[in-house]
Amino acid sequence: MSDVLHKFTKTVPHWRPRVEPVDLKTATDEQLDALQVTPSNTKVSEYVLVLAHDPQSLKVRSPLFNAIMYDAGGLSRSERELGAIGASMVNRCIYCAAVHASRHVQIEKDDTVIDQIFANGENADLSPRDRAIFDFAIALSKSPSQAGPKEMSALQEAGLDASEILDLVLSSALFGWANRLMHVLGDPVRKAV
Repeated sequence: MSDVLHKFTKTVPHWRPRVEPVDLKTATDEQLDALQVTPSNTKVSEYVLVLAHDPQSLKVRSPLFNAIMYDAGGLSRSERELGAIGASMVNRCIYCAAVHASRHVQIEKDDTVIDQIFANGENADLSPRDRAIFDFAIALSKSPSQAGPKEMSALQEAGLDASEILDLVLSSALFGWANRLMHVLGDPVRKAV
């Protein structure tokens, strides 16, 4: 029986790499330099250590990720997480969906939205603003051409301004790319107890 997880969860699983992560003890100077900025500016994960095999890409990726997900202004942090969750669900990235669901719950101090989304998917009972954000992230992730004028109008009617819409596009699109990296480079598995 496989230990790879296939159902969405708020509990962040372990990510098991298929490619050996860079060992910090034997990393090159270029790899160590690229690892100076990490996503969310926290510890260096196995995923980031795998990405460190290409230090030039990682050196650009981490600041871009941080700017899209954590910069002040524009869309709220929890709403950026909602965009990431929508993209991750379309792409079936169990790990990313769990990480961003967990962050959404931490920020909001409430798990109602996430419980609704994981129980009912696209039919979740959401506030008009969350509905517009989630629907847009799903449409963009299914096919960019599906995120058209109707979806943009729904965002505007829900009260999003231009900077918030741009942040949503960026966070959803970022996870279209990030999800694909996660799928190819490793698997979400139950954490060892």
